[in-house]
Amino acid sequence: MADPSGYCAGVVRAADRDRYLATLFAPVEHRGALYALYAFNSEVARVREVAREPLPGEIRLQWWSDVLRGARSGEAAANPVAAALLASIERYHLAPGKLTELVEARRFDLYDEPLATLDELETYASKTSSVLFSLASRIVSGTEVEAVAEPGGRAYTIAELMRALPLHAGRHQLYVPLELLDRHAVKTADIFAGRSSFGLNASFAELRDVARRHLAAARGQLSPLPREALPAFLPLALVGPALDRLERSDAFAPAELGPWRRQWLLWRAARNPARIAA
Repeated sequence: MADPSGYCAGVVRAADRDRYLATLFAPVEHRGALYALYAFNSEVARVREVAREPLPGEIRLQWWSDVLRGARSGEAAANPVAAALLASIERYHLAPGKLTELVEARRFDLYDEPLATLDELETYASKTSSVLFSLASRIVSGTEVEAVAEPGGRAYTIAELMRALPLHAGRHQLYVPLELLDRHAVKTADIFAGRSSFGLNASFAELRDVARRHLAAARGQLSPLPREALPAFLPLALVGPALDRLERSDAFAPAELGPWRRQWLLWRAARNPARIAA
C-alpha cells in the first residue's frame, strides 16, 4: 500500500487545493492528520460524481460509515485514506460520530431532492463544512473551536454552493432553498434549463447576505482564538472575496477567484489572522 500520508496529501492537492495550501501553514507534525481528514472529506464529497447513480453511491457512503464504526478493519487497513484517517482519529481523539454525521449528510448529494428551507441548507452546512473546520482545529490546537467553526462552515458552504450552481443545475441538483426561489417567483425548471433571471439573482443576493452574517459571526470570535488553531480556519479567508466576486456576476456566470489570487489570500491571512474572516 502507498504511504497513507503522502497519498492523502496527493488527494487533497488534486481535489481541494485551497485546504492543501492552508495545511502548509500548519506545523509539520500535524499536516498528515489534516491531509487525512481533508482526503476523507474529498472522497465522500465526490461520491455522486464517481458513482453517478444513487445505489452505488449509497454503498460507498455505507462503507465509510462501517469503517468509522470499527467494522471492515481489513479493508480499511488496505485503503490509504481510511488507514490514515483511523490513525488520526486515535492520535487526536477525533469524534467518529461527527465524521459519521458528515457521511450521512452527504447522502443528500446522491439524489435530486431540493432543499426546502434555509434552515435545511444551514443544517447541511453545519454537518459538512462546520464539522471539518471543528475537527481540523482539534488537530492543530487540541480544541474544537465551535464558535468559529459553526458560522464559518455555514458561510463557506453557501459561497461554494453558489459558485457551483452551473455544475449542479446541469445534473438537476438544487441547493438553493425552495423558500427563496418561491419568494422570488423562480421556477426550478428554468434553473435546470440553465436560464438565469432577475428572481434567481435576487435569491442569490439573499444567500450572500446570509453568508456574510455567518462570516461576521466567525470574525467576532477570532480574537480569543489560540494562534495554533489558525491554520484550520485559513480557507475562510477566501469567502469574503468570493462573495464580492459573486455579487458582481450572474448566478449562471459566477466570477471566480484565480488560483494565484486564492493562494495570495491564504498567505496574507496566515501572516495576519485578522484577515481570516475579513
